Amino acid sequence: MREGYEGTGPGAITPDGCAVELYSRLPIGQEPDIIAAAVPAGAHILELGSGVGRMTHPLLERGFTVTAVDESAEMLERVQGARTICSPIEDLDLGETFDVVMLASFLVHAGDIEVRRGLLRTCVRHVAPGGSVLIQREGENYHTNLPRERSEMGVPPAEGWGRVDPSGFTVRMVSAEPVGDGVNSVRAEYVFPDAVWTQTFLARPLTQDQFEEALAEAGLRVDSYLTPDRIWVRAVPVAATAAE
Repeated sequence: MREGYEGTGPGAITPDGCAVELYSRLPIGQEPDIIAAAVPAGAHILELGSGVGRMTHPLLERGFTVTAVDESAEMLERVQGARTICSPIEDLDLGETFDVVMLASFLVHAGDIEVRRGLLRTCVRHVAPGGSVLIQREGENYHTNLPRERSEMGVPPAEGWGRVDPSGFTVRMVSAEPVGDGVNSVRAEYVFPDAVWTQTFLARPLTQDQFEEALAEAGLRVDSYLTPDRIWVRAVPVAATAAE
């Protein structure tokens, strides 16, 4: 288990506190459509932190070729139809490049700055000339106004917050406690009718300016924000920009 990370609940728990069985149950939202609209048809995607394939499988169905990377062998056992590689992302060096490199699941908010730098270096190392890097950021106020909860897969209450219908489950953001150097220890709970999982992890909130500065340090720049909430971002290598 990575320092500062913890997970509880049935089944295998990964080094960053994720429960394999939980992530096998979680639904996928609009992310595959957002990604498909932002990259060339049939692109070869390097998915960093694929988990059980929640986004991998919908992307395969849309005609993309996906290489799925995760540090958990238990997670990768659930991935079907894609090439899989078990490795910490920050250590990855495949000696090849891809049309698209994807860093989702808010991984860019790693509490350890050196880990974040390693993640972004991996993105730059593997993106092909003319390619792009898709990054998922935390939403505004992710660490504030806690606790809060959201219903999923059931009949939602007003505006999607509150008690969940028994046919679904509840996602509850319990707390985000400062632990120093701009990092928060975040605790989340996932309550299903038959099981409960928790995850505690370290996250560094980043303003838009701080996020763009982190990209620049790695040799990337924002090409466009793909969603109105600026959670999904398409970035490109700065060298490619200069060449244009």
